[in-house]
Parts: sequence; C-alpha cells; structure tokens
Amino acid sequence: MHNITLFGMEFNIDPVAFSFFGLWDIYWYGIIITIGVALAFLFGMKNAKRFDMNPDHIFNSFVVILPASILSARAYYIIFDPYMTFADFFNIKGRGFAGLAIYGGVIGAAITIFIMQRIYKFNILSALDITSLGFLIGQGIGRWGNFINQEAYGTFTGSDWFGMTGGEIAYEVGSDALVHPCFLYESLWCILGFFILNSLSKKRKYKGQIALMYGAWYGFERAIVELLRTDSLMLGNSGIRVSSLLSALLCLASITVLLIMRKKRLAHINDDKYVPVFVGVNETLSEDSAEAEEKSLSDNEADTEISNKEG
Repeated sequence: MHNITLFGMEFNIDPVAFSFFGLWDIYWYGIIITIGVALAFLFGMKNAKRFDMNPDHIFNSFVVILPASILSARAYYIIFDPYMTFADFFNIKGRGFAGLAIYGGVIGAAITIFIMQRIYKFNILSALDITSLGFLIGQGIGRWGNFINQEAYGTFTGSDWFGMTGGEIAYEVGSDALVHPCFLYESLWCILGFFILNSLSKKRKYKGQIALMYGAWYGFERAIVELLRTDSLMLGNSGIRVSSLLSALLCLASITVLLIMRKKRLAHINDDKYVPVFVGVNETLSEDSAEAEEKSLSDNEADTEISNKEG
C-alpha cells in the first residue's frame, strides 16, 4: 500500500488491483494503460470515415501496431538506460520491466503504419492524423499509471503544498519535500491537446495537418517538462536528455512544415489554382477553395445556359 500526497490530498493506493488465485498479480498500471489504448482504438473506429479511412483497415492495423509499439517502447528504453541490457527485455516481473518509453512506442507505431499501408493501400497521412489523436488519448490517460507507481516525477517544487510526495518518492529523493508531478503536467497537456486538435481535425485543410500539430503540441510540452524530471534517459555521458532533445527537434520540425504548408495554401488560394499540398500522396483541397471552385463552375454553367437561350 502506497501513501501518496498530491497537492495536499492524501491517497492510499495498492499498485496491485487484484490477483489471479495468488499466482499472477494484475497491476493498476497495466489496467490504466489498457483503458487508454482501448479508448484510442474506439475513437479511431468511430471516426475512421471522417478521416477517409476504412474501419476494417484500422482494426487490422491496430492488431499489429499495438504489440509493435510495446516492443519498440521497451527496446527504446533499454537502449538508452545504462543499467539495463537486452537480457532484461522480457523480464516482465518486478522492476525489471519498469521501462517503457513513449517515444519508442510512437516510432514503432509510425514504422508499422508505413508497413501496413503497403498492404492495405490507405492514405498514410490520414492514418498518421487519426493515430496522433489516439496517442493523445492514450498518453493523457496512461500517465496516471505513473501516479500509481510513483514515477515520472521531477525536482523539488520549493512549495509547501504544490507538488507530490510519499512512499517510494520520499525514499528515492531522501526527503518528504514536494516534487513536481510531471506525470500530471503531461496528462493534462495531452487531454487538452486532444480536444483542441480533434476540433481542428473537423476542418483540417490537408491530410497530415493534425499529425504535424501533434508533433508541435506534444514536442513543446515534453521538451520543457522533461527538464524537470529526475529519471530522464541520457544520451551517453553527454548530459543531454534524450527526450528533451528529440522533443525540441520534433516541435521545431513540425512547426516549420506547418508554416511551409500554410504558405503553399495561401499561395494556392491567391492564385486560384489547384496544387496538391503533398504532391503524390495528398489531394485534399481546402474547403474555402473547393467551395469557390464549385461556385465558379455553377456560374459558368449558368452563363452557358443564358447564352444558349439568347442564341
């Protein structure tokens, strides 16, 4: 049983939810992660057609993407953790399995999506859009598993009420002083990001836009919050936090491409010409431009009909 204090509120939590005949313990961490993944999957199935996706393709791809993401998340963590080796890869009992990295899961999912696209021939950019929203759901909910396990916390807050402590946290930092609840920062940021990006996705101007926004949104937060954490994976002996570096690069790259796409769209609208945003893979025209083109065609037809009558 863990006694955790968060913003002055006390929680007595047993990491083990229940046990199968005393032989196999089921942890809250796994249950919470499963809930996040299940909700992300249901969202994808329900909104598949809005993203020009076939629900069957999402279902079939999900069956492959899920285990691939877990394995890549595990591999990513082991690669950058100096205290673990690949001999620990399948050590699923105890703290030996206390290592799954979100970025590893994201990378694994992206690679798997590209592979599945070769099989089902769906639009890769639409798949990345809907997957990005699914990630925000999974991350927003899944981070609470870190709360149960008393992990993913940061440095001391220097406050008498703002922060968290208790159980293993106090033991590991050697103090009852409050530390930053980094898990909570990321959870709230991802949940907020989901509602904002999901709303924007209903009027997305081109395929791939939401995936780019996800990269900018999540990368910005993670680059900053990671600097507060005390358990960051480091890039060798450089002192550089891997997730902070990767997040900063992801954020900057995503913003850069978004600005380039915006410039292309504005140029396209001003020139009143059809120019695919992503040549070869994206043929989505902005709603405003599409409506203008449709109106123009209607006007031309009307002019032709009047001309025929006059003739």
